[in-house]
Amino acid sequence: MIPVTEHISISEDELEESFVRASGPGGQNVNKVSTAVQLRFDALRSPNLNPAIYRRLQTLAGRRMTRDGVVVISADRFRSQERNRQDALERLVALIREAAIPPRRRRPTKPSRGAKERRIQSKKHRSSIKKNRGKTRDFD
Repeated sequence: MIPVTEHISISEDELEESFVRASGPGGQNVNKVSTAVQLRFDALRSPNLNPAIYRRLQTLAGRRMTRDGVVVISADRFRSQERNRQDALERLVALIREAAIPPRRRRPTKPSRGAKERRIQSKKHRSSIKKNRGKTRDFD
C-alpha cells in the first residue's frame, strides 16, 4: 500500500506502469533503453477515492485524465528507469493529496460603511477632476 494521506492509501495493484523510450538528448543510451515511464491509475474505479475527491482530481488532472477516469502520468526527466518510476509515483501522490483537500467555503461579506463612503468620495473627486477639464476662455 502506498500512503497518500492518513485516510487514503493506494494499492500497488491499482497502478499500471509501462516503459517507453524517452525523447531528447542522451546519446546512444536513448536509442536502446526504455527509461521513460507511463504510470496509469484508474481513479474512477478505485475503492480508495470517494466521489468528491474524484471530482476534484478530475479538475486538477485536466488533460492527464482520460474519459474513462484513468490518470496517465508520463515521467522522462531522469536518465534511469527507477528514478523516473519514483518521479511518476511522487507526482501521482502529490496530485491525489492536493485533491483530498476540500476547498474552503466562501463567506459572503458586505463592504463596511467607511468603505462605501470612501468609494463615493473617490467617485466625486474623479467627477470634479473631469468636470474641470475642457476649453478655457481667454479673458485678455
